[in-house]
Amino acid sequence: MDTTTRSPVPRAEAVATAAQTAPEAAQTAAQIAPGAESADVTPGVRIAAAWSWRLLVIAAALGLAVVLVVQLRLIVIPVLIAVLVSALLVPFVSFLVRRRWPKGIAIAVAMIVAIGVVSGLLWLAVQQITSEFPTVRERTIGSYRTFTAFLLDSPLHITSDQLNDFIGSVMTSLQEDGQALWSGALSVGSTLGHVVTGLLLALFSLLFILIDGRGIWSWVVRILPGRARPAFDGAGRAGWHTLVNYARTQILVATIDAVGIGAGAFLLGLPLAIPIAVLVFLGSFVPIVGAVVTGSVAVFIALVYNGPGIALAMLAVVLGVQQLEGHVLQPLLMGAAVKVHPLAVVLVVAAGSMLAGIPGALFAVPIAAVVNVMIGYVASGAWRSADDPIRYHGDVLWQTVPRQPPRSRRSQRIDPVEGSAAGATPLDPDPPRPRQGDRT
Repeated sequence: MDTTTRSPVPRAEAVATAAQTAPEAAQTAAQIAPGAESADVTPGVRIAAAWSWRLLVIAAALGLAVVLVVQLRLIVIPVLIAVLVSALLVPFVSFLVRRRWPKGIAIAVAMIVAIGVVSGLLWLAVQQITSEFPTVRERTIGSYRTFTAFLLDSPLHITSDQLNDFIGSVMTSLQEDGQALWSGALSVGSTLGHVVTGLLLALFSLLFILIDGRGIWSWVVRILPGRARPAFDGAGRAGWHTLVNYARTQILVATIDAVGIGAGAFLLGLPLAIPIAVLVFLGSFVPIVGAVVTGSVAVFIALVYNGPGIALAMLAVVLGVQQLEGHVLQPLLMGAAVKVHPLAVVLVVAAGSMLAGIPGALFAVPIAAVVNVMIGYVASGAWRSADDPIRYHGDVLWQTVPRQPPRSRRSQRIDPVEGSAAGATPLDPDPPRPRQGDRT
């Protein structure tokens, strides 16, 4: 019988051929799959989907940050107040240090000046309210009688019995809700405790920022990865310079608004002219919106205590001050330091007030300005060069850092106005001195 043995060579060749064919088949399948997907999903839909999930992730991160800030508001708000006040005091401390004052004495003088100004404003307001309380009470009673007489003689045909019944129902409701009012009083006491705690926390935060602001910022920068530190450090310094300009210019604008409206209230014979001026000063730190709201309070007081004629005159004073701010102060002062578009201000203030109430409206504009210039600085790539970050200016939505003329390297290292140095960091009251080997 003829027996034949099959050679293993064809089987080996088949295996090798299959091994070579498998990658080609996989590659062909990989090429066919995207083609099938592209046939069903247009490129525009794929791009929209890619943007959508990224925007959803960003929105979730921002929402989580807002929730954390709201939950920690008793800590966050005092710290933000301390940072905003330090933007005013750090240049003053640097000025005293450059005049060879000891750093501790300079910080103590700055703290005493800040506390003295705030205490003086509050003392003036309380002192006038206390001194004019009898007159205000008499005017209030007279205004109430005039208003009731107007209602009785008005075309509404309200009788005295109906008015007395309405007042009696209001008093009955107040008596029935005594427990609720008592719980409200307890909540007010708790709120006062929170205010005192927040005030102490703000003072301690301000003190440590003035003492060791540079060390605090260096610690924050060291948390980040090494590759991100130069960009974040430069962005922080540019943002700090923006915050200093904003705080300095805003306090000047608020002072002018308070003096204008307060002087108008005093000349028109309104009661509580100084408290009105203090209220306008505090409200003006919310740009555009704050002065309007506090000015309307002055108009209401004029209407209640002095009649419609004086109220119209007070309205003219408020509108005049607003026109002065909008056409002179904002273009010349705020436009030169922190140029904020009015539409952006209104939208940011509205969003901040919806999210966090009065603190949100107060900090909305400075936070938006600082974040804007930091993002613009990082996106521009200016941190890759050796230029001073405070010279960076962005114009994405609004210009937040003023354009500065070219200066020599030595003048860039020591800013004669702010005391900022090329190696200085935000919250730094004592920038480094230039060395002898610095190039001109």
